[in-house]
Amino acid sequence: MGQEALSYQEDFVSEGNKDLYEDNKLTYGINDKPELKLAIPLAIQHIVAAFSGIVAVPLVVGGVLGLSAVEMGYLVSTALFMAGLATFIQAKGFGKVGAKLPCIMGTDFTFVGPSIAVGSTMGLAGIFGATLLAAPIEMIISKFFPKIRRLFPPVVTGCVVTLIGLTVLPVAIDWAAGGYGAADYGSLKNIGVTLAVLTVIVSLNQFAKGFWSSASILIGTIFGYIIAYPLGMLEFSAVREAALINLPMPFKYGIAFSLTGFFAFIPAYLVTSIETVGDLLAVGEACNKELESEDISKGLMADGVGSMLAGVFGAGPNTSFSQNVGIIPLTGVGSRFVVILAGIILMFLGVFPKLGALIAIMPNPVLGGAGIVMFGMIAASGIKVLHDADLTRRNLLIIAISLGLGLGVVVRPDILSHLPKALKTFFQSGITTGTITALLLNIILPKMEE
Repeated sequence: MGQEALSYQEDFVSEGNKDLYEDNKLTYGINDKPELKLAIPLAIQHIVAAFSGIVAVPLVVGGVLGLSAVEMGYLVSTALFMAGLATFIQAKGFGKVGAKLPCIMGTDFTFVGPSIAVGSTMGLAGIFGATLLAAPIEMIISKFFPKIRRLFPPVVTGCVVTLIGLTVLPVAIDWAAGGYGAADYGSLKNIGVTLAVLTVIVSLNQFAKGFWSSASILIGTIFGYIIAYPLGMLEFSAVREAALINLPMPFKYGIAFSLTGFFAFIPAYLVTSIETVGDLLAVGEACNKELESEDISKGLMADGVGSMLAGVFGAGPNTSFSQNVGIIPLTGVGSRFVVILAGIILMFLGVFPKLGALIAIMPNPVLGGAGIVMFGMIAASGIKVLHDADLTRRNLLIIAISLGLGLGVVVRPDILSHLPKALKTFFQSGITTGTITALLLNIILPKMEE
């Protein structure tokens, strides 16, 4: 399959853009191994970027279901542990499982709705049963991907990568303002901390060298953490109340299978499969890695395996996280060894909740400063891909409509309010809507000489 499989990068270089492609220099390539004293802080950078996303789903689902503090603590710790395990599998690679790419894994917010729907009637056992039962969906999709790889030329890939960045930017803006729904949303204090963190990150990235440049995101967030303390933005009670140790246990809250739960989770798995393809393509672009169809298949298989394991140990389904893609071009570090280490640290945080709590209390404006530049870098990478595509009138039309619809469902989600629940779940992701649009238009619109 290796010779027959087409990669985005091969299409890209064949279009006469080799010089541009080679300009994307990395300090550490995908298989490079930085010294441990450097790799650890670089790994922590990835964890800081993904942490809120990983713990958000169990917190939201647990809150709606009215779980006890003990149950909530277990779900959060297990989510961290399983995210670390799934990350390790994806980045390390085991046979046909894992793309061997620097991808951080975790539970996507797409699964919140289905989890609440199933959990409200069948409890945690029903959620974990649906997670386990529907996980093979992604494994099946992984087997078919080599046959549809040709449907992802640069114009489609560029739209997908651009949407990944643009659709998560509002999250960074909410962080910068203090967090969605915060009483002091948009206060000068919040904006000031965000700008301070952003200034440190940009300054180090552009003017510093070596470790100080590569670890600019981590250093910027630590700086923000420090200045937030005298401003009264840190609350350490969560650290004091966190358990000393948490060991994930198989079927701790039981497991229950049902067709209702299975069908409720299918749309979410389909959505995250599409997003995973986009994330893998974006990481490949950032790392100068020639992705073949088999690489994508292995990445999707890792999603499925990670989700099955999560169902066994009491966590939500695992999929790739878009937040971390922007770290690679920003820092010049594309080493999967760093992300393997991040996976190990995440597992460690899951076992020792007090350590995870130290990251969990980080003020939103600190994350906002890092998020704006990271998510913006993802969008910029997508724009670069689109620039390198053949911008005919046909392709410009594909770009215009896919970006328009993809962003439209994010900024005006009520447009989907009258759709059936399954379709609403499927299309509420801007990445999914934009990707499906780009794929269909690329198939339908005739190619013509201009």
